[in-house]
Amino acid sequence: MIARVTLEIALRREFDYLIPAELEGRVEVGSRVKVPFGPRFVLGVVTGLATESPHTNLRPIQKVIGAQSLVTPRVLELARWIAGYYCCPVETALKSVLPESVRREKAGWRERLHVRMQPPTGEFPKLTRRQQDVWNVIEEHRDLPLQELTRLTGCTAETVRRLEDRGLVVIAPQIAERDPYADEQIVPTRPLTLNPEQAVALERINHALDHAAARGPDAAAPQGAPRPAGEVRSADQKADDDTGEGVFLLHGVTGSGKTEVYLQAIAHSLEMGRGAIVLVPEISLTPQTIERFKARFCSGPLQTLVAVLHSHLSAGERHDEWHKIRQGRARIVIGARSAIFAPVEPLGLVIVDEEHEHSYKQEEAPRYNARDVAVVRGRREQAVVVLGSATPSLESYYNAQHRKYALLELKARADNRKLPVVRVVDMRYEGRHDKGPPLFSQMLREAITHRLEEHEQVILFLNRRGFSSSLQCPKCGYVAGCPHCSLALTYHRPQQRLMCHICGYYENAPERCPEAACQNPAIRYAGVGTQRVEEGLNRLFPHARVQRMDSDVLKRKEDYRRILGDFRTGRIDILLGTQMIAKGLHFPNVTLVGIIYADLSLHRADFRAGERTFQLLTQVSGRAGRGDVEGEVIVQAFTPFHPAIQYARRHDFVSFYEQEIEFRQALSYPPWSRVALLTLKGRNEDKVRLFAEYLKGELAKAVEGWPHLALAGPAPAPLLRAETYYRYQIMFRTRQMARLSRTLATVEQAINLPDDVALTLDIDPVDLS
Repeated sequence: MIARVTLEIALRREFDYLIPAELEGRVEVGSRVKVPFGPRFVLGVVTGLATESPHTNLRPIQKVIGAQSLVTPRVLELARWIAGYYCCPVETALKSVLPESVRREKAGWRERLHVRMQPPTGEFPKLTRRQQDVWNVIEEHRDLPLQELTRLTGCTAETVRRLEDRGLVVIAPQIAERDPYADEQIVPTRPLTLNPEQAVALERINHALDHAAARGPDAAAPQGAPRPAGEVRSADQKADDDTGEGVFLLHGVTGSGKTEVYLQAIAHSLEMGRGAIVLVPEISLTPQTIERFKARFCSGPLQTLVAVLHSHLSAGERHDEWHKIRQGRARIVIGARSAIFAPVEPLGLVIVDEEHEHSYKQEEAPRYNARDVAVVRGRREQAVVVLGSATPSLESYYNAQHRKYALLELKARADNRKLPVVRVVDMRYEGRHDKGPPLFSQMLREAITHRLEEHEQVILFLNRRGFSSSLQCPKCGYVAGCPHCSLALTYHRPQQRLMCHICGYYENAPERCPEAACQNPAIRYAGVGTQRVEEGLNRLFPHARVQRMDSDVLKRKEDYRRILGDFRTGRIDILLGTQMIAKGLHFPNVTLVGIIYADLSLHRADFRAGERTFQLLTQVSGRAGRGDVEGEVIVQAFTPFHPAIQYARRHDFVSFYEQEIEFRQALSYPPWSRVALLTLKGRNEDKVRLFAEYLKGELAKAVEGWPHLALAGPAPAPLLRAETYYRYQIMFRTRQMARLSRTLATVEQAINLPDDVALTLDIDPVDLS
């Protein structure tokens, strides 16, 4: 037998190797193997088996890694689809499928010495008092780690060894799994009674689960949902859809009980013998979120392990969690973007919570969007896919409007609680009688004071960390900029540093203007960050317990859990933070949310700027009024009449969608088309620009005569220089992305890039900077 192996080094081809007799039966599609390649050995994945090869003198596989195949056939096919659609080598896609800790040659299990009771044969030996105390503990537990035994009894390992010498115990190494949530006290929960809207949504999802289970995971992929009458679609456009039956968009306002629908749908999937994957944005993957899923399935007839996969786990924890899934012990997976590749078999349900979140898009190759990969995987494995959000992406809502997805709506909050009242403050008029606009409007100051008097809690949101966004000299106009990026440095007061949030460069904050001809001591800091807001809060409300929550504060992985735990138990009055506090949090005592500057994200060079602002404001507002007291949201803005702010004030997603979709259609932006973004970067700006112009010419020849295609650029990227590299962009807008992906991959392999110029291809980008 011959194994076709895809190596970890990206060569865009398979290599044939002999399967030696001693490895027959162990090598299968998806096995990780170690093979000779030239003078060295490399790791790879078996992506095919054959009985013959056109090549002679094949070399044998040296070693099979792991007791079972690590890449399931279905996940392997998914990796191949990702490689084709997102224009990357299959090898690169396969690296994303397996966590690094699982890909290693050496097994990553942790072993610990365990003490196991050995019933004595014959007469029980005489023990010292110390040995008898230790034996009593062993007899109670029967099997426990040696380290735990010494902790419980206060004895040394030598005392336990004496018991082993007497034949009473066996001390041997055992695999000790690393569970990141082992110390958590999980209180089991039971299903809640659903309101009518939730019940209808669950009924439709369960019906789809029943239908998918009847078809079976190996059934042929269904054809797409009915399309609008008269719509003509090419073969490539149909390939772009790649969805099919069983995709739901669950559009529910904040606090409408989407999570309870998820939990009961997962229970139905488990009853049918099929597992579930729940994707949650990394920023929303709070201990509170994980606890809700673990609490529901930690006991009862549907008891199962819930595996968690995200970037804050250690390599060992990630290794052990992944193997729980592969071995079938954990049938529910909750995690961030990469959890979509979890080897759940059979897979019945995929849930993508906050499906609009741009963090589902990977920033390095393969630049996949986990939401879209979830839809493709669901279609291929006959699994139901539920995309949930209070503020769906325009692409998903467009698909629902055109019957590609089924739309489920939850228009009211659970338990009939009211949505918070949103008040918009025009900051242009707040500072008319002062030197400039204040940090806090009079309305926000009075509202915070009232909440503190009532012993209620407040969340304040500003999506900019640091103290001030720039350092300026009012005399000569000098602005402190990063020497490596086209960006002003941000002032961080605790460290007295100016820092770049792109490349990490920093320098000490000067006491006077650095320009030799100026040296003005009256240099000033402009703009506002969370550090400055924190200082203002402490000055205005000296008796309030204020906690800032941004990436400058969260240095250790337990900091997030600790701060949210303190807020939940009332040890924090005011929680101030960036977008990490915008979603995934449920605190009934929060009755006021203040948004310091709502229009920070409005004026970016990105056609999604308005959509992002609307989503962020709506999500942050949703943290208020989740208890018995009605919530209030105060939005401070310098452009208060922008549609994104006004529609968010009214919690009116549909009107925002109708207004925004007209703009997208007029300019042929997604969802009316799809975008491919090519970025060239290098340290010589002229060389990058000239090669970008040459590449555009080659691309124009390759797509000449294509209908419904627009080619723009090359143009400087919105952030021209980042980490010492100059960046130029070429953009395609097309309705035939599958065809364009194949063409771009062909052109990329055919061109010869200059040594100091790099090219990246991003299909369906979510960030144009």
